[in-house]
Amino acid sequence: MQDDAQTVRLKIILAYQGTDFEGWQLQAGRRPARTVQGCLEQALATLAGGPVRAHGSARTDSGVHALEQVVHADVPAARAGLPWQRALDALVPRDMAVLEAAPAPSGFHARFDAVGKRYAYTLWTEPRFVIPQRRQFVWQTGPLDVDAMRQTAEILVGQHDFAAFANSGSDVRTTVRHVSAIRTRGGGFPGELVFEFEAEGFLKQMVRNLMGTLVAAGRGKVNAEAVRSCLEMKDRTRLPATAPAQGLCLERVFYGESGGRRLVFGHSPSDEPDRERDRRALDQGRADAGDRGGPK
Repeated sequence: MQDDAQTVRLKIILAYQGTDFEGWQLQAGRRPARTVQGCLEQALATLAGGPVRAHGSARTDSGVHALEQVVHADVPAARAGLPWQRALDALVPRDMAVLEAAPAPSGFHARFDAVGKRYAYTLWTEPRFVIPQRRQFVWQTGPLDVDAMRQTAEILVGQHDFAAFANSGSDVRTTVRHVSAIRTRGGGFPGELVFEFEAEGFLKQMVRNLMGTLVAAGRGKVNAEAVRSCLEMKDRTRLPATAPAQGLCLERVFYGESGGRRLVFGHSPSDEPDRERDRRALDQGRADAGDRGGPK
């Protein structure tokens, strides 16, 4: 596109259901892949009058959802006054929504300016059924020992080399990451259990590998010390399989003060997570599901 003097940088916030997307990122190959980035760039090009490259804060996998994918894109300065949010939202497919789209500082970078991300993974602990409205958003695990999962999660919080929790296919300089929190909360339905994972950054499919390990701990198949050993030995082969994609959602991307934040569906954007609130919600969910073999 044009040089910087002729463009304006937009900050765009997307939500999407990942079920029918082959991930965020454009894919090279003979067969066209339906990706979030590709659909957004088509809409941007329509409004900008030419190709526009969209840069996302996270490269979500096929089937993974997002409530807050932050994107930046450069558009012609002559079209800066367009009602970008409404215009883009009208052009993207129905399984995407443009929540915000507005000019940002020229140096803003959706990925490199992010100081942290939060993903949520939803488990369905009712063993007899999954209601159709939730099937594309949960992993049906059956009953789990939540205390054992929490004990294992404590080992994973902090700065570690997470090579054992990274799948192949990523090019990174280091596999050391700092996980600031792994929290639990109740979901929107009885029997749902949500794990939140917060870190400065994640490796390829790291959250799904962490979730797969915690579920194995909840099923009594691994214990906390075995997970500690795998973490220290950086041995992926000794850990459980990767959790399915459909339970995972990119919930929030954190920026410094200059990055700004918005309200997400009525929740305060600046509060630190309320651990007591999370525990109360989880305990309520466990009580609701107790008679049916819910979380223990």
